[in-house]
Amino acid sequence: MSLVPTFTAMRYVQPLREGGSLPAVVDTDGGRFVVKFRGAGQGAKALISELIVGLLARELGLAMPELALIQVPPPFGRSEPDPEIQDLLRASHGVNIGLRYLDGAFNFELSAARELVSPAFATRLVWLDALVTNPDRTHKNPNLLVWERQPWLIDHGAALYAHHDWPNVDEARTRSPFPLIRDHVLLGETDDLEAVDAECAALLSDDALANILHAVPEGLLMDPAGGREFASAEMARERYIRYLRERVREPRVFVSSAVAARAHVRAGEQRPLSARR
Repeated sequence: MSLVPTFTAMRYVQPLREGGSLPAVVDTDGGRFVVKFRGAGQGAKALISELIVGLLARELGLAMPELALIQVPPPFGRSEPDPEIQDLLRASHGVNIGLRYLDGAFNFELSAARELVSPAFATRLVWLDALVTNPDRTHKNPNLLVWERQPWLIDHGAALYAHHDWPNVDEARTRSPFPLIRDHVLLGETDDLEAVDAECAALLSDDALANILHAVPEGLLMDPAGGREFASAEMARERYIRYLRERVREPRVFVSSAVAARAHVRAGEQRPLSARR
C-alpha cells in the first residue's frame, strides 16, 4: 500500500503568489490541495524534497498536511488567462506534489503563537531540519501554519540541497553539521536535543527510509529537466537512502552543532539589552 495517494487535478482555483515557485490551490478528485508544480523554477527536485521531508516528518510524529501525488493532465488550466500560469501548467503535465489545503489556517508568528509550540514539537522539528539541511525555517520565513491551534509544517523544497550536486557528495559532506540551524525559528524553544536524538534516529530505520523513497514516483526521479543523473529510478532511490542512512548513523554531528547553536542563542537571550549588538 502506498504511503501517498494519487489524485487528478480538476480545477485551478488560485495561485499563491507569496511562494517563489508559484504553487496554487487546486481542486482534485480527492479534495482541495495546495499543489507544487514540477514546471516551476526549482524543478522536480524541489518536489522530491517536499515529499521526502514531509514523510520523514510524519514518521517523527510532526503535523504535516496530507501529502498526495497530483496528476496534471494536458487539458488542465488551458482556460487560465495568465500566460505565466499557462506556461507553468504546460511544463507540469504528469505527477506533481500536493499538500491538503487547511481551510482557515494562518501563517505562524512565534511572538503570537509561542504558547502553541510544545518543547517536544520544537525539539523534534529542529532535529529534523538539521538532518535534512533545511534552511527555510527562520523567523523571517518559518514555513509553519497554525491550524486548529496547532503548528503544521509546510514548504520543504529547499531541503536536501545535497541532491543538487550528487557527484560531489562524499562521506565527509554527507555527515557534515548544518550551521544554518542557528537561524531556526524554534531553536530557542527546544528542550533536550540529546535526549530526543536517539529516539528520532530509531524511528528512521532502514525499512522506514526505504518505504519513504519507494513513495517517490519515477516520473520525478527521472524528470528529463533534471539531467537524468541516474540510469534508473531505483538507482536514484538508493542514492537518497544511502545519504539519509549516513546522516542518521552515529555520531550525528548535526545534533552536536544544533546543541552548540542553541547554547549560543540562549546566551544571547540572557545578556542584558544594553550589552546586545
